[in-house]
Amino acid sequence: MFTSLMFNIIAFGVAALVIIVAGSKLAKLSDSLADKTGLGEALFGVLLLAGVTSLPDFAATLTAAIDSRPDLAMSNVMGSMAVNLVFLAVADIVYRKANLEHAAASTVNLMLAGLLIVLLTLPLLAVFTPSITFFNIHPITPVIIAAYLFGLNLVLSTKTKPMWFPRQTRQTVADQPDKHHYGNLSSVWMMFILMALLTGVAGWVLMESAKQIADQTGISETLMGGFFTALATSTPELVTTIVAIRIGALTLAVSNIFGTNCFNMLVIASADVGYSEGSIYHDMAPVQMTWGLVSILMTAILLLGMVRRETYGIGRIGFESALILAIYIITLSLVMLSD
Repeated sequence: MFTSLMFNIIAFGVAALVIIVAGSKLAKLSDSLADKTGLGEALFGVLLLAGVTSLPDFAATLTAAIDSRPDLAMSNVMGSMAVNLVFLAVADIVYRKANLEHAAASTVNLMLAGLLIVLLTLPLLAVFTPSITFFNIHPITPVIIAAYLFGLNLVLSTKTKPMWFPRQTRQTVADQPDKHHYGNLSSVWMMFILMALLTGVAGWVLMESAKQIADQTGISETLMGGFFTALATSTPELVTTIVAIRIGALTLAVSNIFGTNCFNMLVIASADVGYSEGSIYHDMAPVQMTWGLVSILMTAILLLGMVRRETYGIGRIGFESALILAIYIITLSLVMLSD
């Protein structure tokens, strides 16, 4: 579709900008809809906002898979999950009143973190299974979808009938409905859908330009997908999370990140379905497993932080945020050196 390198760079930048602008709108709209619909921040973040902010990843990853570029597809979605967790650490830095994981205490977020660890192991396990497919789909793909749906049911049960409750402290920010949101319900929904469509289209343009940039500059698909497109397609998560913190919707900020990463497992499943040359898990380069393993490690560290609920840490951020930033920088350096 795109031929000129300069045109591709401009298209990449414009698409990333559209994603950023739409993402900032989505956070405010989501906070309003969470209250107007009665779902609350945690469930709205998991059920709707997570899917919407994943649209650029979905469009970009599926486009690369259909184009028979497994490394670009899998590095994008795996790299996006790692970047999203880094964004949660960045959000902890932005929120200065206390450790974000302390203030946004929620049993739903604990469940989401555990579910994400389970889901992340499945595509990695697929790498070590025989390369068999049915209708060009690996057997682990429907397992990922079933596990996501089962886990989502557990999350919903945790919200409606909780058996554990976080201890309330002065720093805890509860999810309290705001009665002063702007607009009626139908107009807010229409704007939300419009922003969702914009992010999806921008994600497709982003990947189309990224493929051409990788071809024309010689940048490997692993680095292009694992860092550049992963960072660009993940900007909705960063923007919505930061904006959510600014407006005091802390539970929405955290549940959006975990919910998005869980939803991204469906993106991985769709990549295997869209890939026509067999199992995408076996055709991707082994380095892609690095991002998956690192995401498991970072999620487990975040889970420890959410259970420990440290009020303040180094630089007024939690120990988990400091560790996640260090792990990501080290991993990115190693991937770049091995590329």
